[in-house]
Amino acid sequence: MNKTIFATGIVFGTAAVLLGAFAAHGLKTVLATDALESFKTGATYQMYHAIILLVLANTAISDQRKKVIYWVYTLGIIFFSFSIYLLATSAVSGLNFKSIAFVTPIGGLLLIIGWVLFGFYYLKENK
Repeated sequence: MNKTIFATGIVFGTAAVLLGAFAAHGLKTVLATDALESFKTGATYQMYHAIILLVLANTAISDQRKKVIYWVYTLGIIFFSFSIYLLATSAVSGLNFKSIAFVTPIGGLLLIIGWVLFGFYYLKENK
């Protein structure tokens, strides 16, 4: 489980750097300022949670609990960051992703739940 969590953190972290660079260099002239800022927010939150996955992989918590936290974070990243990427680039892609806007706050809630679970499980198992 630890290798899977760690590898996922590496993939999400690498993608966050690539997407952040793409926003800074490739999208800055084609997106409105608010859309660009939203895109950057998605990349920033993706990076924060990629790092926490790396920490999770090396934390003394049972594998069963790590798996729960892993999936909560992974779904949270996908729902939050990736919905923001799609919504922010709607104007340039010509595709209307407004129907998935409800996914973003669900992803944010999952990220919050991930932090709460991580803290709770860590404190419970490491008294």
